[in-house]
Amino acid sequence: MRKLFLLSTLYLLLATFFCMGCTSQENKAQFYPIKGVCYNPVPIGQGYDYNFWQDADELAEIDGKLMSEMGVNMVRFYQPGNDVSQTKRLIHQLYTRYKIRSAVGHQLGFWDRYLNYADPRFQKRIEDEVLEMVRSLKDEPGISLWILGNENNRSFEDNGLRKWSSPELDKIESSYKRSEKKAEIYYRFVNRLAKKIHQIDNRPVALGNADLTFLDIAKDIIPDIDILAITVYRGDSFGNFFNQVKKIEKPFFFSEFGCDAYNALLKKEDKENQALFLKNQWKEIKENFGPEGCLGGFVFEWNDEWWKYAQWDRQGYGVHNPEATWTNGGYYFDAPAGKNINEEWWGIVALEKQEGGLDKRVPRKVYYELQKMWE
Repeated sequence: MRKLFLLSTLYLLLATFFCMGCTSQENKAQFYPIKGVCYNPVPIGQGYDYNFWQDADELAEIDGKLMSEMGVNMVRFYQPGNDVSQTKRLIHQLYTRYKIRSAVGHQLGFWDRYLNYADPRFQKRIEDEVLEMVRSLKDEPGISLWILGNENNRSFEDNGLRKWSSPELDKIESSYKRSEKKAEIYYRFVNRLAKKIHQIDNRPVALGNADLTFLDIAKDIIPDIDILAITVYRGDSFGNFFNQVKKIEKPFFFSEFGCDAYNALLKKEDKENQALFLKNQWKEIKENFGPEGCLGGFVFEWNDEWWKYAQWDRQGYGVHNPEATWTNGGYYFDAPAGKNINEEWWGIVALEKQEGGLDKRVPRKVYYELQKMWE
């Protein structure tokens, strides 16, 4: 009974926040999937710490128009800006001018110099940040949902992307059992955050996760999470993902999916394969639409990010680096190259430097393919 109540409530919330320009009666009868893009509009020559929120007017005018013409109905922000008024301005303009809503996230300290989800002091600091984010932004009508974390489960294993521990965790001899305990600590923390958010705001709260790893542990300890927000990079097909995710018994959306536009094997830009992969991926997503299943997704990403290859080298921020940084056999067109994932080339639009104002946006073929599917 509780599950049915939660699903019914979630459906009404989704209808309310995703429906654009509908009557209340239509809200109850129609389902509007997320046709979104991950949005981190850092200009050429700048890096991860650039405050793009200060460019709200230009971004809304240029990106907002291009997105609207493509059929985008939502953007994903990984973290709010430090200036609340700037953050609100960009979100508000995208919504009021183009009916593009926002999913606002918080990385939960994943890239902080000190990271430790087993430390109550760290948890308290992150909790304060998250709740302040919700309190300061909750009156902005352009926001549809909150996303907690991104790929934070990549810190649970001993060889994970980030490392954290405690004396109690260190006593666990089995690395597998230690990873499971870390997962339990983290997911309980995120569920507590979701519960406190619900006391402040009625928007859905999503749990960000890298693929389905460790969600079997999360399943029974995240009752206050409304939706799963899952990054999935399995190539041009999601394979058995849709059958696997049903076991978690929560609605979900793809918080990241896509294909880079560089061929590491041929060592040149490859717009054709990027468009082909996105077309196949969206076809599978569409086939699984439903308010109790797949809610759509966010393509990674709107524009290329020239700063990603060597983030410590600011001199390189003005160079579109073609070096691949990791390997994924699912992207078979250049998998024989070994490392084949090019972090600086994932944009639906490419960037070109121009004097004055924002970098020029140059839509790739994938822009027009998605435009046809999203119209």
